[in-house]
Amino acid sequence: MQSPNAQNEELFHAFEQAGWESIPKQYDDGFGRLTSQAIEPLLDAAEVAAGTRVLDVATGPGYVAAAAASRGALVVGVDFAAAMVAEARRRHPALDFRMGDAEELPFPNDAFDAVVMNFGMLHLARPDQAIAEARRVLRPGGRFAFTVWANPEHTIGFGIVLNAVRAHGNMDVPLPAGPPFFRFSDTDECVRTLLEIGFAQPSVTRIQQIWRLDSPDALYEIMSRGTVRTAGLLRAQTPDALSAIRGAVRNATASLQNGDAFELPMPAVLASARRPVERSVAEA
Repeated sequence: MQSPNAQNEELFHAFEQAGWESIPKQYDDGFGRLTSQAIEPLLDAAEVAAGTRVLDVATGPGYVAAAAASRGALVVGVDFAAAMVAEARRRHPALDFRMGDAEELPFPNDAFDAVVMNFGMLHLARPDQAIAEARRVLRPGGRFAFTVWANPEHTIGFGIVLNAVRAHGNMDVPLPAGPPFFRFSDTDECVRTLLEIGFAQPSVTRIQQIWRLDSPDALYEIMSRGTVRTAGLLRAQTPDALSAIRGAVRNATASLQNGDAFELPMPAVLASARRPVERSVAEA
């Protein structure tokens, strides 16, 4: 019999997986230009170069896999949403995309030189298990790198929406409970977790990113249609609350106009580490 915690994890996993099956286009339209800003620093942190065997976990539309391939790397992209895998294959037919769960990777030990994940950690029911899986499939000496959003005080898009819900709606809604969304926004938590799981030389940096939106209504539309957890929070509000939330988001976004665009700072946290090379008894 499953424990209550295991049952919650399964419910959250199913919630996220079902959500990503339904929004490949909306995600690309809303977040593609933003999340792509972290790709080159992510690949640099993982030391991806020509000939590097790379696993792109939670590949989505394949942005990171395609960038790694352009460096001459040998890339496999995996995602647990069939719709995302289909979209990645459509965009990049020459690359290898497969169904695969970050928490139970379908690869043998020591299969890759680098494992990368761009904003996928936020959508996992068991992120520590996914980090352990990344370590397992890495060769000794290989590198793991992942990105997440900085906390909502700095990722202005999330801050605007969450503040609007707190002011006009209800944060306590019946959604499957997942890990804290901003857990890995904290540098100390990234370092602690990576070391605990068996990585070495952890490094955490911040990537400055700007989200350029075409209209003051764009932020609400993207969050309500191109996300899973945040969209679920919005769907759970009453009609009156939702109307007030939408107005508050619009007004806050409008205040960030710069020329023809609305510019929202959306920094990312980039964490990376190396799988240690275990010394033999003779070397010790």
